[in-house]
Amino acid sequence: MASLFKKKTVDDIIKEQSKELRGTQRQITRDRAALEKQEKQMEAEIKKMAKSGNREACKILAKQLVQLRKQKNRTYAVSSKVTSMSTQTKVMNSQMKMAGAMSTTAKTMQAVNKKMDPQKTLKTMQDFQKENMKMGMTEDMINDTLDEIFDESGDEEESQDIVNQVLDEIGIEITGKMVKAPAAGKSVPGAAASSKQATISDDEIERQLRALGVD
Repeated sequence: MASLFKKKTVDDIIKEQSKELRGTQRQITRDRAALEKQEKQMEAEIKKMAKSGNREACKILAKQLVQLRKQKNRTYAVSSKVTSMSTQTKVMNSQMKMAGAMSTTAKTMQAVNKKMDPQKTLKTMQDFQKENMKMGMTEDMINDTLDEIFDESGDEEESQDIVNQVLDEIGIEITGKMVKAPAAGKSVPGAAASSKQATISDDEIERQLRALGVD
């Protein structure tokens, strides 16, 4: 019982109207089909009267045929009007739904704007930009420091390679064993010459190192 006294919504009314318009359209189609059937029958009757030579009957039936065809053409106009009404109803329904959706969206945006503080939002964005810049600067500094460390390490290794190369060229191994000193009271043949050669080799080493820029 409660459903009988329930207030109809706009959608309910539009559905009922659409249903009525569809029923009207079907009825118009049936009426047109009936008129077309009568038209064919009347054309056949006119031909029959013409063959029999009944001129007056042909005139009367011809006038009736003209009226019948006018009535059939009116059904097309009425059908077009009903279709237009149905389309307009659907468009109005869509517009009403769109208006309702826009109203709901406007209320939601209004509620969000009330809760949102523009100044606070702006400050948050500025803080984010500031911290992002700091992070970028810190990353650049770390990268520069790492590059310097690796570059210095490479220079040290390169310098050591140059020293080793020079020492190899003059016949001295950095990891080689030192020449043992001769025992006291004994003379080793060629010791003086070796000592002189050693002195010359040290000078030569220092000269080449200075030439290479190695302290």
